Amino acid sequence: MLDVGFDLVLPLRCGGCRAPGTRWCAACAGQLAVAPDEPRLVSPRLDPQVPVFALGRYAGARRQAIVALKERGRTDLIAPLAMALAGSLHRLLCWRMLELPLTIIPAPTRRSAARRRGGDPIQRIAAAAVARHPGITVAAALRMRALTRDSVGLGSGARERNISGGVLLRRGRLPAAGCPGDVLLVDDVVTTGATLAESVRVLRSAGLPVTAALVIAAA
Repeated sequence: MLDVGFDLVLPLRCGGCRAPGTRWCAACAGQLAVAPDEPRLVSPRLDPQVPVFALGRYAGARRQAIVALKERGRTDLIAPLAMALAGSLHRLLCWRMLELPLTIIPAPTRRSAARRRGGDPIQRIAAAAVARHPGITVAAALRMRALTRDSVGLGSGARERNISGGVLLRRGRLPAAGCPGDVLLVDDVVTTGATLAESVRVLRSAGLPVTAALVIAAA
């Protein structure tokens, strides 16, 4: 009864296609399903110096779910996005692109954005994806420098200038020296590759062997 009453106030709609009566419909779940040849290697305009794998294109249900989570507070969409990420991680491990133990480091976000969204979405997705995997840990070891502007709408050159020097280490959250295993950088969307490139540079300067990057969507 409580769910019915809640739905009368805020009608339940799919986070991918806005279909009524469900938070995440079967059709949209199908769009996030990991195909046998996924995740696929992509080539951002700015080379981050590691292989970048994407679960899919930034379109359709994938795009709508990311936007709804980040901009409309649809935290119920963490679960389907985490499931897709977990499937892709399993595939990369099976392909021997990654080895255990594995440390996942979420790409940095601005503190103001994280506060507005009730936390860092990609960190929460990554944590949910590996919650039951003893060989994988998530370390929120990066942050964005204060006053770094949002890169939405910027071209590749402007994004690179905007992000240069804008990614900082959280040294207290780094894996223990000498035992991070493989290190995987994870983000929601790759556009030009500027954030990934700067993140890889900062992590490698701290002695962390970044193996690859994995994104939920490639724009």
